[in-house]
Amino acid sequence: MTTVATIAEAVKNAALTLEPHSESPRLDAELLLATLLSLPRSALIARGDEPVALHDEHAYADLIAKRAGGVPIAYLTGSREFWSLPLKVSPAVLVPRPETEILVEQALALLPRDVHREVLDLGTGSGAIALSLAHERPRWAITGIDISSAALQVAALNAQALKLPHVKWRLGSWFDPVRLERFHLIVSNPPYIAAKDPALTALGAEPPTALIAGPTGLEALSAIIAQAPDHLLACGWLALEHGAVQAHDVAQLLQAQGFDSIRTYSDFSGRPRVTLGVYTQH
Repeated sequence: MTTVATIAEAVKNAALTLEPHSESPRLDAELLLATLLSLPRSALIARGDEPVALHDEHAYADLIAKRAGGVPIAYLTGSREFWSLPLKVSPAVLVPRPETEILVEQALALLPRDVHREVLDLGTGSGAIALSLAHERPRWAITGIDISSAALQVAALNAQALKLPHVKWRLGSWFDPVRLERFHLIVSNPPYIAAKDPALTALGAEPPTALIAGPTGLEALSAIIAQAPDHLLACGWLALEHGAVQAHDVAQLLQAQGFDSIRTYSDFSGRPRVTLGVYTQH
């Protein structure tokens, strides 16, 4: 006779399965079951003695197997919180990382709060950066660009859900969709991982075009920095997320293109993560 697992037992067993594969196995197990049962995570404790229906148990086992196989938790739940905003995500976009909030934080400090400003987000993906800025600065006019139409569909859905319809989305490679336009601020979290970096093994479920820049990892950053002066208004800012060992190279590239006031900010782990500069040579 088959014994039906309770919610508490299902979570406990799933967490044990995930221990070798996740830094937060219990949290992952709870999030996946809460999503599957359409419950808040807090309700799992209160309802821990309730049985899990057999069809839900099978579906849960499938989700746990996928998580153990390296699929990001956000792809399995379909959402990720960023800058306290709930964002839809899918395998078409990079899962937003907490360290990218450093880029948002610094970008917000560069321009006046209640004045109209033109802002460009290159490689917008899920729209995490653009929508966070739009949420905090309603008077800023923000444009998000991505080379992936599937990514832009995710971004547009997020804008709709967050009631931020004034963000514009454009399809294309870097500055191609805004050839004749200039901005007060350009932000980007571009691909910055080298093609043969061992770190890619752990990121296999995410879109390679959002991760891999080329042989050195600096290709996208170099291209953006080289073209940015043609798309910045007088005293316009360029703010970039980059790898932990790339800050010096990015700062040198900015200096070579005539940027001033170059500075780097570290992420929550103390690793150099965001470098920015202002262009004053118009």
